[in-house]
Amino acid sequence: MTDSILKLCGHLFMNALRFGYFRQTGKAGKPQALSLEVTHRCIAKCIMCNIWKIPEHVEDMSLKRWVAFLSSDLFSELIELDITGGEPFLRKDLADLIGEICRLKKENFTKLKSIAITTNGLLTGRVLEASKSILENLRPANLDLVMVCAMDAVGPIHDRVRCYPDAWKRVHETISGLKNLRDQYPNLIIGLKTTVLPINVNELEAISSYANENGLFTIISPCIITPARYLNPDRSEDLAFDGKMKRAMIDFFRSDAFRWSFHAEALARYLETGIMKKPCTCGFNYLFVRSTGEMLLCPLMGQSPGNIHDDSVTTLFHGQKARRIRRRIGKSPECLSCTEPGLERYALPYQGLHYLFILVKQGRKDFLNLHRHMGLNKYFESG
Repeated sequence: MTDSILKLCGHLFMNALRFGYFRQTGKAGKPQALSLEVTHRCIAKCIMCNIWKIPEHVEDMSLKRWVAFLSSDLFSELIELDITGGEPFLRKDLADLIGEICRLKKENFTKLKSIAITTNGLLTGRVLEASKSILENLRPANLDLVMVCAMDAVGPIHDRVRCYPDAWKRVHETISGLKNLRDQYPNLIIGLKTTVLPINVNELEAISSYANENGLFTIISPCIITPARYLNPDRSEDLAFDGKMKRAMIDFFRSDAFRWSFHAEALARYLETGIMKKPCTCGFNYLFVRSTGEMLLCPLMGQSPGNIHDDSVTTLFHGQKARRIRRRIGKSPECLSCTEPGLERYALPYQGLHYLFILVKQGRKDFLNLHRHMGLNKYFESG
């Protein structure tokens, strides 16, 4: 083994010891990843999500309040920041929020490497104008912008999923515009996020081909039924997959397109067994904050340690209620059926032990390919 692999193994072993202590006590370190639902408003009415049904009179947190929240010393270890919604680009001050984050990076976010924004891509003009402004701010701050566009089919089925006319045409135009920006800004990374539903199981190969042709990464995962993040328990029956659909997904997730995807193999095993088995560190090095200020240690579990309007984020994150929730992470019914993509990216380095097992099983070469493909090297770099 090279010195770099030995050093990585040492980091993972120490992380495993630390996480074992945290699991026993319910305590946590500081968040390395953070998701902000900056708005619940959305112009789409997707068939798998009820966030758009939140009443208009429910206010989103103001820019000033978000900046005050992010100024906490709790986020000094932050590496990845995820901006989501609703539709984030409905906020006219979204570029201003990113500008404030860049300002905070010098002292507060010294380890921050990337900002990800998830969009439905329907507001093409606004997305491209704001993205250009955001990229101008991120370049001197040495930050990557990861733009994730929702795409559930290549063609009319996407319109039906999003319940929005010309949704496919609009997101395709948005992606084309972002690709032009990528030519100017090498710190722009573009990808697709696909929610697999009964209506689009047969569209996955076309989505994968579209991504390959356009130089995009993919996040492809089955829909999630939860009263927490997506507010959609009423959709559990009509969004259920039959045996034929599950078999098609298993074959897809085990195809060559996912050679370096940890999540794909976990999904295939889940579809075969009905039980999800993957490491999770939600609440230990990750948290989610809704547009109302409600904090969730896991976006799929309904239990909340509180609202940041009522107490400081540090007090909530390290409080007794948060400890009780953390002890349930990995054991609750939500965990056993969790297909949320991306959460294991935060978990593998932090939990340590599972990642070490992958290294032993795959060998140095394949492991390093997976390591780079998932972008986990950023969790072992200083500064």
